[in-house]
Amino acid sequence: MNNEKIIGVVGGLGPYAGIDLCGKIMDQTEAKKDQEHLAVALLSIPGRIEDRTSFLLGKSNINPAFAILETIEMLEGLGASVIGIPCNASHCPEIFNIVEGSLRNNGRLKLINMIDEVGEYIKIHYPGLKNIGVMTVTGTYKSNIYNNTFEKKDLKVIKPSENVQNEIVHNAIYNPEFGIKARFNPVTENSRRLLSEGINHLKEMGAEAVVLGCTEMPLAIREK
Repeated sequence: MNNEKIIGVVGGLGPYAGIDLCGKIMDQTEAKKDQEHLAVALLSIPGRIEDRTSFLLGKSNINPAFAILETIEMLEGLGASVIGIPCNASHCPEIFNIVEGSLRNNGRLKLINMIDEVGEYIKIHYPGLKNIGVMTVTGTYKSNIYNNTFEKKDLKVIKPSENVQNEIVHNAIYNPEFGIKARFNPVTENSRRLLSEGINHLKEMGAEAVVLGCTEMPLAIREK
């Protein structure tokens, strides 16, 4: 057991997104018994980590990067050697560069860049696609992290109009009455309907595929 590699998952971003990632790891692992599954450590302490979008939009001056690093240190203490952060907004440079820089000095941990991995997946599995729609929360939307990453892979990002972004896409996640952050199991029909409208909007704009660029969106849109 001491030599077994452990996947560390930074939870709480939001809380159910971390659980969903762990479920996906299990779903895609070829195993016929318990002992053949991968070792995964999920640590979810949401109260310590500032909302990423609030920080990116200037509504908070507390950078979530430092609380994320504290969680990663605890995961390393549990034996994790590979770290995943299931939160798109946490990959924006203002947050991710601090985390990545610190771990680079650490040298013992491998940090997975989710945005880069999504681009690589599209290039390998869907090489004929060029116009990729991306739905995100507004903090990620304004950061252009997907645009900057995908351009290097010769992929064009199609984003919703600002009105659709604010009134439809972001609302599906953050609405205090029915948004996924407030109602995630099950997700409300309002949230699912709004995200479907966002997908259709991107299709009308020429998107050949749509990336669910918020780890809470797949809780509502489960179709492959």
